[in-house]
Amino acid sequence: MDRGQHSGLSPQRWAAFSTGQQVLMIANEMNRSRKLLGRSDVAGLRRSYERVLALIDLTIGCSGRRPFRRELLRWRDLPAALYLESSPEAADHDQALRVLLTLSTEAYPQIELWLHSSRPCAVS
Repeated sequence: MDRGQHSGLSPQRWAAFSTGQQVLMIANEMNRSRKLLGRSDVAGLRRSYERVLALIDLTIGCSGRRPFRRELLRWRDLPAALYLESSPEAADHDQALRVLLTLSTEAYPQIELWLHSSRPCAVS
């Protein structure tokens, strides 16, 4: 899987970020995906989910914490399912993002901010 804009991101560089920072950066990619939901740019949405999956894989590969790695492996199924959907539902996307943000105490406070700011997303 091509990491696109993250192709230059080495495991060593990624491992230098805290777990919370890694989760927040994955969440940021999820937020970018959210903005493409319901639009005609299906290829762009799929690429966005590919970036999410690439960052998750990088995080899993760099994490030395087995419980966290196990939860991320479980969570990975959610964006993978969204990637496979021909037209993912916003509610499913939002739920996946909410669960991701619960995986880190640093990311948890962002739940209300991100999910409430993205809900009024206009679909044209």
